Amino acid sequence: MKNILLSLTLSLALSPAFAQEVNDATTPLHLMKPAYKIPYGVPKKAEVKADIDRILTYLEGTTPMVVEDMTTLQPITDYKKIDANSRLKQGSFRLTSYEWGVTYSAMLAAGRITGDKRYTDYAEQRMQFLADIAPYFDKNVLKKGKTPEATVRKIVAPAALDDAGAICCAMIKASKANSSLRLQEQIDRYADFVLNKELRLPDGTFSRNRPLKNSLWLDDMFMGLPTEAFSGHYDEAVKHYFGFVRRMFVPELNLYRHGYIEGRAEQPNFFWGRANGWALLTTCELLDVLPKDHPRRPEVMEQYRKHVRGLIALQSGEGFWHQLLNREDSYLESSCTAIYAYCLAHGINEGWIEANAYGGATLLAWNAVSTEIQPNGQVTGTCVGTGMAFDPAFYYYRPVHVMAAHAYGPAIWAGAEIIRLLDTQHPKMNDSAVHFYSAEQNTDKPIFNEE
Repeated sequence: MKNILLSLTLSLALSPAFAQEVNDATTPLHLMKPAYKIPYGVPKKAEVKADIDRILTYLEGTTPMVVEDMTTLQPITDYKKIDANSRLKQGSFRLTSYEWGVTYSAMLAAGRITGDKRYTDYAEQRMQFLADIAPYFDKNVLKKGKTPEATVRKIVAPAALDDAGAICCAMIKASKANSSLRLQEQIDRYADFVLNKELRLPDGTFSRNRPLKNSLWLDDMFMGLPTEAFSGHYDEAVKHYFGFVRRMFVPELNLYRHGYIEGRAEQPNFFWGRANGWALLTTCELLDVLPKDHPRRPEVMEQYRKHVRGLIALQSGEGFWHQLLNREDSYLESSCTAIYAYCLAHGINEGWIEANAYGGATLLAWNAVSTEIQPNGQVTGTCVGTGMAFDPAFYYYRPVHVMAAHAYGPAIWAGAEIIRLLDTQHPKMNDSAVHFYSAEQNTDKPIFNEE
């Protein structure tokens, strides 16, 4: 009854007829409902699960595991019949892309956290499919001097980190979790490229010769280093990690520049959102797999915390981050926001950062991502694939598209980790704001302490 009377009093006080009577003495103005543009508060686990389930259902129906004849479009079920006229049946996304390597890792995490086998099956079945067909394309096409279709070429003859790194790491994770999978031959093929064939600077840091010779792309931290680390090459992974950090991390902002040209006195300082996401995700992957007693683990941990501080300072009021992180007139972007939501939630869950300090921003980030998950499971607001540039217009005007694959895996990964967060932490609305507590708070009244 008390709440009903308070609501009635507030409604009357704020109505036009009583507008002249509204003042700090007569009206509890702090109870006015804010005009949030995205949902605010603590999400329910069931709602988060429903969000990522929609994505899963959409991807199950749009990413077939079929080899087909290019001419007849008939499925090839006997892989011994694969030849130069064979290809993967086209779906909405490419099963062999690095974005789908991210998606496989996300699905594995979601299956582990939620206990829903659909996620695990999605990743395991598609990775096993790729591993099963690769030897036949290798023997019947590549070794006969013919060029496989572009999507297949990535699995039998990787030629860039994008082809190999993210999927290789996901396969390693899957094999460690399920020894019945037959992925080792394909893991070895991918890992051989990452560890032995990719272009590097003299100190071992991954590089490219585009757009200029000895170019470093921040994206390549994620495309290569987790595979090094999950393959057990811990010292090399950490060394190469700090090769990127030394060149590309800007301490004044606690952010990474997107590109770096070795040997140049002046560097392009454009802090692209998704590239910073790949860097933070790399750090999380390293911390997950590095032995607890590794001598450089504390340095990696401190780098994670520095980067988190830089990112949190730039989160928008809507919960998203901007395409160019430190330029508020660039658009709000969903894939980087999803990656940060995962990395923040994971850091809290692992005890790397404090829930009190970062929990509210983490839930705000997830709530923002959830608004981009459409009823049919598509994820909107995602920047398309992006090269390196030395001017702002390039980043400002990169298109966004629902078919950009980069947000699907991160959204699932983030949602699953948020469910874990809600399972293990104790967020609560207190005096209209989100706060995290060390124990469950069984009250709807404002909480002034935890005792």
